[in-house]
Amino acid sequence: MNRPIAFGGARRLVLKIGSAVLSDGGTFDRVAFVSLVRDLIRLREGGLEIVVVSSGAVALGMERLGTTVRPTETAKLQATAAIGQGRLMRLWEDELGNYGVRAAQVLLTHDDLSSRRRFLAARRTLRAILELGAVPVINENDTVAVEEIKMGDNDVLSAQIVSLVGADFLLIVSDVDGLFDRNPSDPEAKLIDWVETIDAELESKAGGSVSRIGSGGMRTKIAAVKQVNQIGVPAVVAGGRSPKLLPRLFAGEALGTWFCAQPTRLSARKHWIGYALRPAGTLTVDVGAARALAIGGKSLLPVGITEVAGEFEEGDCVRIVDSQGVELARGLVGYDADLVRKARGLHSAEAVLLLDAGSPEIVHRDDLVLMS
Repeated sequence: MNRPIAFGGARRLVLKIGSAVLSDGGTFDRVAFVSLVRDLIRLREGGLEIVVVSSGAVALGMERLGTTVRPTETAKLQATAAIGQGRLMRLWEDELGNYGVRAAQVLLTHDDLSSRRRFLAARRTLRAILELGAVPVINENDTVAVEEIKMGDNDVLSAQIVSLVGADFLLIVSDVDGLFDRNPSDPEAKLIDWVETIDAELESKAGGSVSRIGSGGMRTKIAAVKQVNQIGVPAVVAGGRSPKLLPRLFAGEALGTWFCAQPTRLSARKHWIGYALRPAGTLTVDVGAARALAIGGKSLLPVGITEVAGEFEEGDCVRIVDSQGVELARGLVGYDADLVRKARGLHSAEAVLLLDAGSPEIVHRDDLVLMS
């Protein structure tokens, strides 16, 4: 599918704007911000609904504190984000207000999306915001997101928002022009403009670098894109400094790197299991079990489990890895950790007696998501 046709079918876009795009020498770049909002409005006027995931709270907090050095201590980083978040929303409110459009602040954490009840509540709220004609402006709730604040989670958060609101496109606006075949600082580096499938070789090209203002590198962007591709949604990673980036992209111009949607789609529930839940433990499996999961689409039985790590309860999410530690799948476990440890390695008939259950499946295939 070519770009003009794909963009022409888009009705709801998740737009993730990185900190580095909105920062110039350690201060908030209002010129870049105003330009992006103007482009956003042009797309809205064309009938596109837009959900924004906006970084920038830390950059604005640093500006207010008179520093260009991003804090490394978690508490100070959280405090800096808290100082900047109010200013960030004021900027969104003021600039969108110039076009008669309202902004709606939504602060989320990974934990908000890992609870199915809260996930559905957030979905209802975001849909209501869109129905009111406002633009949701979403950010990671940095003041309480202790682990996420270190991981560039707004990239991954944007992917989860795609599933949450039923968007049909993800655009990650970054300080780099897309994915390159080597380090972008290398003069021989070439932009990869079209990616059919994200594989291990391509992931290795992403590296792990971060900017001095933001916390996410290309690796987190590729992880985010891979998530949405698996639910049938295409994505583009593009440089936010390109003039009139948004209208040019949606006119079909080949800017940035296009990542194709995968033909086999995860259901919304399986996407939630695979990407919104925090694994509480790890099950290591043998070669036979790994093959049955990957090729046969089977449930995980006790006989294939060789090791059990972590303390988990029935219904928790667990990682399933091979003997080398490579993650194969995630799923909802049918029994607690103690029972799984007792049952591991047993054949189904023995396991049924031990588990005192009619079914020996440790992770049922309906609750299992392949990750590789």
